[in-house]
Amino acid sequence: MGYESMWESGAPEVAADLRPEIPHPARMYDYYLGGKDNFPADRAAAEKALAANPEFRATARANRGFLTRAVGCVAGLGIDQYLDIGTGIPTAGNTHEIAQAADPAARVVYVDNDPIVLSHARALMAGAGPGRTTVLQADLRDPAAVLDAVRAEGLLDFSRPVGLVLAAVLHFLRDEDEPYRAVATLLAALPSGSHLVLSHGTADFIPAAVRDRVTGVYDRATAPLVGRSREQVRAFFDGLELLDPGVVTVPLWRPGAAPAPGAERVSMYGAVARKP
Repeated sequence: MGYESMWESGAPEVAADLRPEIPHPARMYDYYLGGKDNFPADRAAAEKALAANPEFRATARANRGFLTRAVGCVAGLGIDQYLDIGTGIPTAGNTHEIAQAADPAARVVYVDNDPIVLSHARALMAGAGPGRTTVLQADLRDPAAVLDAVRAEGLLDFSRPVGLVLAAVLHFLRDEDEPYRAVATLLAALPSGSHLVLSHGTADFIPAAVRDRVTGVYDRATAPLVGRSREQVRAFFDGLELLDPGVVTVPLWRPGAAPAPGAERVSMYGAVARKP
């Protein structure tokens, strides 16, 4: 069926104000992963974050590995439609690539609130796979609007299980943004048998001074960085059935090989769970 985007389906194009002089978390993350879709301000901010915590780059890469394994696991359980919110700038190992490798007809809806990300997605994901891959603009902080946008386009069948992917996005929401309410609202709209794939940054393993230096970098970017504890991340899965091994640092979630030394202290938790 080829690639469809919000622009090709008739929705109005979003003007992208790139604001290259202000560091942007999605472009900083792209830099951590070795991508080229970033500006000097992003690289400078990312280097400051790396100077404070040199493990940032390894953490970003470990998170991509977790996404590959987690979506592959969910696809292996028969899930053939996905809602990926806060997708970030497309890079290798995107949800649609993993899902459509398992099932070429799989449908993937990407949602992001940022015109920068949407512009990159439009350019970089053109021609993606034989399944249906769609990009929509909506904000995770307004989960009802996210669901309305998906329903309005008839993109997913909410009578069948859905894979909800929230990879490395919730740590950009402050407590006042009600991240737990957002996740609960999304899950409430999904039927039994749906799965949640979630990863989230943490400061559990770094000194307070390092945490403050890193968050200070992001406070000067376009979004904050809010690390949460393992218990706080576990709370996103309340009412769900966690798949083994539960909430662990991302390199330890069903690794395909022996994890590298220090994997248990990587500053990102991840887990997959089933809605009963």
